[in-house]
Amino acid sequence: MSAIRAFLYAPAGRRTKWLVVLFWLILVVVAGPLSGKLTGAEKNDSSSWLPPAAESTQVLNLRSSAISPNVYPGVLVYDRPSGVTAADKAKATADAAKLAKMDGAVPGTVTGPIIAHDNRAMETIVQVNLGSKGWSAAGPIASDMRSIGESGANGMAVHVTGPLGSAADSGNAFKGIDGTLLFSALGVVIVLLLITYRSPIAWLLPVVSAGVALTTSQAVIYLLAAHAGLTVNAQSAGILDVLVFGAGTDYALLLTARYREELRRHEDRHTAMAVAIRRAGPAIVASAGTVIVSLLTLSLATLNSTKSMGPVLAIGVAVALASMMTLLPALLVATGRWVFWPVKPVFGTPEPTATGFWARLGRRIGRRPRGVWVGTVIVLGAMAAGLAGLHASGLTSAQSFRGTPDSVTGQTVIDAHFPAGAGQPVQVFGNPGSGPAIASALKSVPGLTAVTTPTTVAGHAYLEATLTTAPDSTAAYTTIDKARTAVHAVPGAHALVGGNTAINLDVQRAAAHDRTLIIPITLAVVFVILMLLLRAFVAPVMLIATVVLSFAAALGVSALFFNNVFNFGAEDTSFPLFVFVFLVALGIDYNIFLMTRVREEAQRQGPRSGAVTGLAATGGVITSAGAVLAGTFAALGTLPVTFLTELGFAVAFGVLLDTIIVRSVLVTALNLDLGRWVWWPGRLARQPAPELEDFRDAARPSVPSNA
Repeated sequence: MSAIRAFLYAPAGRRTKWLVVLFWLILVVVAGPLSGKLTGAEKNDSSSWLPPAAESTQVLNLRSSAISPNVYPGVLVYDRPSGVTAADKAKATADAAKLAKMDGAVPGTVTGPIIAHDNRAMETIVQVNLGSKGWSAAGPIASDMRSIGESGANGMAVHVTGPLGSAADSGNAFKGIDGTLLFSALGVVIVLLLITYRSPIAWLLPVVSAGVALTTSQAVIYLLAAHAGLTVNAQSAGILDVLVFGAGTDYALLLTARYREELRRHEDRHTAMAVAIRRAGPAIVASAGTVIVSLLTLSLATLNSTKSMGPVLAIGVAVALASMMTLLPALLVATGRWVFWPVKPVFGTPEPTATGFWARLGRRIGRRPRGVWVGTVIVLGAMAAGLAGLHASGLTSAQSFRGTPDSVTGQTVIDAHFPAGAGQPVQVFGNPGSGPAIASALKSVPGLTAVTTPTTVAGHAYLEATLTTAPDSTAAYTTIDKARTAVHAVPGAHALVGGNTAINLDVQRAAAHDRTLIIPITLAVVFVILMLLLRAFVAPVMLIATVVLSFAAALGVSALFFNNVFNFGAEDTSFPLFVFVFLVALGIDYNIFLMTRVREEAQRQGPRSGAVTGLAATGGVITSAGAVLAGTFAALGTLPVTFLTELGFAVAFGVLLDTIIVRSVLVTALNLDLGRWVWWPGRLARQPAPELEDFRDAARPSVPSNA
């Protein structure tokens, strides 16, 4: 026990603080080169994103026996509104020969040029193998295709579209994601820390600690990806940057606030830090532990891109916690009080939070707590009404990007001049002897055309068909369901329907399944953690209810903005789940820090007085932490990807709503209205303490804590 105690307080030791700093210095030197290899370990191929048991994934696996799953159809589109000429056709024919020799082109797979019925457009389809890098390697090949088409085009517009074109635009959108997000998040953190600390020096320590945490976590994730089968992709790697800086800085703010408070009560800074670790440490560890467990529930997802994100982000939060609870306090103690210059906490001076804004707010809420929380619930409920406008059924290719990339323009040309599903065929596998029967079944499906003659691929009958509607439309998804019903009814065929449209449909359904499974489990896990931490039943119920209401309100307001301000049109299928996990996990962070302090003060002052003192002591730091976290998530909006912009806006707004309104007003009002019953059936509910606060006089100063 003494060894554990010595370890926990090592950052506050006169000599051991230097050992802590040395340990992290050695660690970051070792981790630096490894963290730089993380991008190379990313898996952005199709299989790393899809639900493994889905029918479309099974089709992809069957095709991979003969054709690599990393083969993407690229469509080179020529557009001349006045009508293509004989010279244009000759050029397209010559281009097709060049495309067949292009790096990555699969031999014998070039189709076309195909002339549109109205003679105003042409298209050539080539199968391209992107290798294990998946869509991240599509950009250079798409550029080569475009260069071939534009050379000698003589005024004819040329575009690259199809799955390859979409992959190239996605790769370009994510290009530099680490640098863009990292510097955006870093800029936000620095500005907000300067405002919070009002010091030109103090902001450096949390930023350095967060940077060390990010480098170390990236190294750990790289080693697990390279040697233990952990899957990481560009999306999870990008969000990792934001989360480590956001959550890590939050923990830094919470610990530093308590340290500054204790510096006013203890002359020796080492003693002040030891008390700060003892008082604030359990709440911070519990907060981070809740976030980690909540993120790990994503591992239960059927969608690979969601499943793999949980462990990656959980590792980031765990390393951020370790850095902020060891390296940061060691640096703070080593630098002394001067690091807070010019607003240094002086020993013996009164704690300014005792009579500050949050103390006054708490006393005013205490005059009519029931009216405050009822009114707040009504307002949040009205905000949640915007959920009626949420359309998390998936984004079309055009909606996936902010702006109009080349693949979207090219698909628009195809939709105007060719069958809508050209270039993205429906793919069907079945038993070899059932090929003709499967073909007959497909021909009977409305919405399908150009059913091919069965061929043998990977020992199975293989057929393709073309959709008559846009491949990412609701009508196309309905056609896929009808096609599956038709071919499944063929006796003994064991037929499977896949292709890009089927993949999108299966991803939507997997995302809906994951929401239904993970959201209740996350709530249950968080509820149990809160009961164990607060040693009560009523308080966890109250906190879970406020978190869910806050989540619904944030989602409702986000839907209103997406539909009426940003004109996004829809949300990604994973959007509600990701927003829920981030808001609930991070929202509980602030709940834990507030309520553990309220409980600490309630044991001395009584539950109602403790609620006001707890708010006074934590209101400012929780709001600052929320602003930092909101700012870092808002940095996701710097990328031209609709899903990440939606996620960044919703989480940023939700965190601000949670810290400014829900934590500070709603939870405080409920604490004051319920009084000691908040802590039922714990000891605080059974043994009422005398209240030290008179709520009849809102101007009366609160009783300072002697913690």
